[in-house]
Amino acid sequence: MKKIWAVMIARQKEFYRDRSSMGWNLAFPFFVVLGFAFAFSNGDQKLYKVGLMGDFKSEKAMDIPFLKTKYVEFVETEKGEKSVKKLKHHKFDLLLLNKGGELSYWTNKSSPKGYFLEKILLGDLKEAKMSFVRQEVDGEEIRYVDWLIPGILSMNMMFSSLFGVGYVIVRYRKNGVLRRLKATPLKAYEFLLAQVLARLVILMVIFNIVLLGCSLMVDFKIEGSYLDLLVVFFLGGLCLTSFGLFIAARVQSEEFAGGLLNLITWPMMFLSGVWFSLEGAHPFILKLSKIFPLTHMNEAARAIINEGMGLGEMTSQMTALLVMTVIFIVGGARFFKWD
Repeated sequence: MKKIWAVMIARQKEFYRDRSSMGWNLAFPFFVVLGFAFAFSNGDQKLYKVGLMGDFKSEKAMDIPFLKTKYVEFVETEKGEKSVKKLKHHKFDLLLLNKGGELSYWTNKSSPKGYFLEKILLGDLKEAKMSFVRQEVDGEEIRYVDWLIPGILSMNMMFSSLFGVGYVIVRYRKNGVLRRLKATPLKAYEFLLAQVLARLVILMVIFNIVLLGCSLMVDFKIEGSYLDLLVVFFLGGLCLTSFGLFIAARVQSEEFAGGLLNLITWPMMFLSGVWFSLEGAHPFILKLSKIFPLTHMNEAARAIINEGMGLGEMTSQMTALLVMTVIFIVGGARFFKWD
């Protein structure tokens, strides 16, 4: 235990002395949150998504001019509260219902996209001499920035985990640090465990600082339990850190490690719903997104933060993270080499 503690403390000191790395880990998520909070407060957006409930393929429905609007994606969705909740969570910008020829629509008044789509819809209806019944989302609406922040927290943890562990171990191997450690009584599993624990401490400290900063800057609130959220990010951080160890188990070149990490992180970031909802995406894309730890982190974090759900309602996400963690740890320990 003393050896693990010594290596862990050494790694912590190395991180804190690297002021540029520590500063970037703290500053980057704030820049992203502020940028998106500003950008999405003025409605300057180009992509729109409308949910369709009911039959919109009939001859009468096809006469609705709004359905021919360019640059708008129309997605068929089931009737009921589940689809309305998607509107509330900005997975849809507008929701249309055709119930036996009676037309109605739902809007989220906190959505800039929904505001513009409603204006377009009303203009088309007036021209076609048609009418829709207007309805608003019940309860407190969720701002886009509230939906975005859980993804930003997860993304920041992903980069810090993978590059903070994977890249560092490759650098140790290239510089001969691992070869010298091999000559000591330190065992491989002790070294790996120390790296994981050191990074987890850093991740959780940064997570809480960023979470507090977001609360102060944009009046960000957590609907669910803060302790549940800590558990999700702790397990997510453990999974991603273990993933970094697995990637760096045998890689010897820093250039190759950097390329490999970028090859993994960027698709993971875009396919895990950090920036935008995957609602309406191709089924293959939805299935592919499930192989990434970040997807399960985002789903669990948003369920707690935006919907107030508990851990008991997210067994699939937590199980997926736990299984991936075990696979990465066992694989990393199995294939790890000192030189």
